[in-house]
Amino acid sequence: MSSLKNVLLFQAGLGILANMFLLFFYTFTILVHKSKLMDLISCQLTLIHIVLVLTGGDIGLLDVFESLSIENDLKCKANFYIHRVMRGLSICITCLLSVFQAVTISPSTSLLAKFKQNLKKYIIRAFFCIWILNLSFSSNLLFYVGAFINVSETNQMKVTKYCSLFPMNDIIRALSLTVTTSRDIFLVGVMLTTSGYMVIILFRHQRQCKHLHSLSHPRASPEKRATQTILMIVFVFVVMYWVDFVFSSTAVLLWMYHPVILTLQKFVMNAYPTITPLVQISSDNRIINMLANLWFKCHKIFKKG
Repeated sequence: MSSLKNVLLFQAGLGILANMFLLFFYTFTILVHKSKLMDLISCQLTLIHIVLVLTGGDIGLLDVFESLSIENDLKCKANFYIHRVMRGLSICITCLLSVFQAVTISPSTSLLAKFKQNLKKYIIRAFFCIWILNLSFSSNLLFYVGAFINVSETNQMKVTKYCSLFPMNDIIRALSLTVTTSRDIFLVGVMLTTSGYMVIILFRHQRQCKHLHSLSHPRASPEKRATQTILMIVFVFVVMYWVDFVFSSTAVLLWMYHPVILTLQKFVMNAYPTITPLVQISSDNRIINMLANLWFKCHKIFKKG
């Protein structure tokens, strides 16, 4: 169990460091240089992932806030509410990222082309709606989360070192699970549809380019690299999100959490916000060139010394 905990801590540390690096990069790019809409979406997704990892269980903000003179009940409610909001925002912003890329690479003859001119206006409105919906949607959790009380008669389900879920009405539990599942299925369906659309568009574009240029080793276009990045992010999200969803749904329906299963779920839950920034860093030429120049300058300084 201790080895699993160490792996979880390493994963969380790696995820926070990678996302912090990306957050500074995107913030600097937005404030100093001419930013793209993709940078605005990615910056928001990075911030969400930092908070998501920090509020994810025993390694989260509860340990940091343990010294504060605030009731454990309020700490648990705040931590769980923030985590649930970030979890919902993560799937929504990932879906928005996929839709944005699909609209961006769509040809002028397609139905999506008419959205290109007002894309920034639509994105800003989408941000506002996504935040409002997720902040209100997760508010019901506040009534069923609290500090862990070591009394068996309460029928509580311990989910972290300090916090637990309290029993809820079967109808409310089924309704909450149905609404959450419907939302997730819809958003994942949109992601898979836009991902398939992007693959088709780029496949046609690549086939046209082969007719125009007889290159033995053609370089990947920026559009192709961007699409490959989005496809990888969507693939990782779909796999990890639904594994986590199976863990969560089974635990809520059976009202039972085994410590090992809970630790494995936390690992799966943090996998997406950890892998995503690594994929973005390794596929963004701006970051690669910046790191290469920094390495060259450092090597030159140490060589002179």
